[in-house]
Amino acid sequence: MVGLAAGGGAATENGTVAPENDAVYNETTEPQAKVPRRPFGCTLRHLRGWRLPTKALQAILSLLAVICQEIVDDCIKCGGLYFFEFTSCSAFLLSLLILCVYCTDVYGTLGEDKVQKVNFWGMIVIGVCFLIASIVLAATSSGSAVEKAACAFGFLASGAFLAETITEYFHSRKQNVDRRSENPGNTQNATENQPLHKQS
Repeated sequence: MVGLAAGGGAATENGTVAPENDAVYNETTEPQAKVPRRPFGCTLRHLRGWRLPTKALQAILSLLAVICQEIVDDCIKCGGLYFFEFTSCSAFLLSLLILCVYCTDVYGTLGEDKVQKVNFWGMIVIGVCFLIASIVLAATSSGSAVEKAACAFGFLASGAFLAETITEYFHSRKQNVDRRSENPGNTQNATENQPLHKQS
């Protein structure tokens, strides 16, 4: 005999409960189709507008500065050249690293706020160090054409890093002003909800 189970399903002779609705059972047990992923998780949606050409320009100028200083055969005061070599190589590698963060799933893993903050301060440090290294190389170079080219690319690269920092600063400041203008009631409510100071 077939009886009704407490859960609403029909009980068979061997005691098992048959599902009340096969469609519901199939929907819950069938494997869900996986969302197609991009190869290596690469995307350019975080580098829209001026960010992509700026990042590309930073990497290219840093690479050209590295190539030019590597071509230098001899030097009179090599300390400046070695400092420029270390700075230009570090700037090139860091610019590639930050570019990879923007173009891969690491951006979503770290979070937008953290990536923006690291990028902002990283660009400041790289730009200032690159500018100092370029000045030191210009002051200690022997005046060869290759060293002059390395100095030129160094100044251009440092300008690209610092220009992004300035642009990012004003861009974030503009966004904060727009948010305040769109939600003027929040600031007013926050002021009204503050407790009154006790009179002495």
